[in-house]
Amino acid sequence: MTVEAKICGINTATAAAAAVHGGADYIGLVLYPPSPRAVSPKQAHAIAAAVPVRIKKVALLVDAQDATLREICEAVPLDLLQLHGSESPERVAQIRARFGLPVMKAVKIANAADVAGAQAYLPVADRLLFDAKPPKDMKNALPGGNALAFDWELLAGRSWPIPWMLSGGLHAGNLADAVRTSGARAVDVSSGVEDKPGLKNPTKIQAFLDTVRSL
Repeated sequence: MTVEAKICGINTATAAAAAVHGGADYIGLVLYPPSPRAVSPKQAHAIAAAVPVRIKKVALLVDAQDATLREICEAVPLDLLQLHGSESPERVAQIRARFGLPVMKAVKIANAADVAGAQAYLPVADRLLFDAKPPKDMKNALPGGNALAFDWELLAGRSWPIPWMLSGGLHAGNLADAVRTSGARAVDVSSGVEDKPGLKNPTKIQAFLDTVRSL
């Protein structure tokens, strides 16, 4: 089967070039200043402008206010907004209507009840992204990119009427098992192609994308 791949946390021209060369379908630009992968709107514009049109540019945002969203949408050529905070279904609907871009809502998973929580976003989002929910005692946890996986069996045999991506602790070594278990047709990676948070490794990006193509 064909599996789409998103390389998230792209913050340099070198990392973007590796994603393009490897055949990524999406690149993710983190517009969330506390993240070690964060870029400014100006930096995001420069990266996105150099990426071919065939690759979708995604802005990762965390509970962003309208003024911030407006600045980003005006500065960066984007194809998709990824909402990775605690945005309610009502807020997702507002953002989608006000900014005229498709929206992907991240749903953080630790148990079956979290999976069920995705239902509320189906009428208002264009896509879902399932990521691992960090434990409450995890120090310095980020909204995403914590190198944590969740139990992929929670998604096994499930389907939703909108597309979805699998994220959380993925890397070239566990990707085939993750896709086989969850049934994912799109995957998202950040920490799994890094040497440390915020430092992408082109060789790891290539290995991940080679594995995607082998599925």
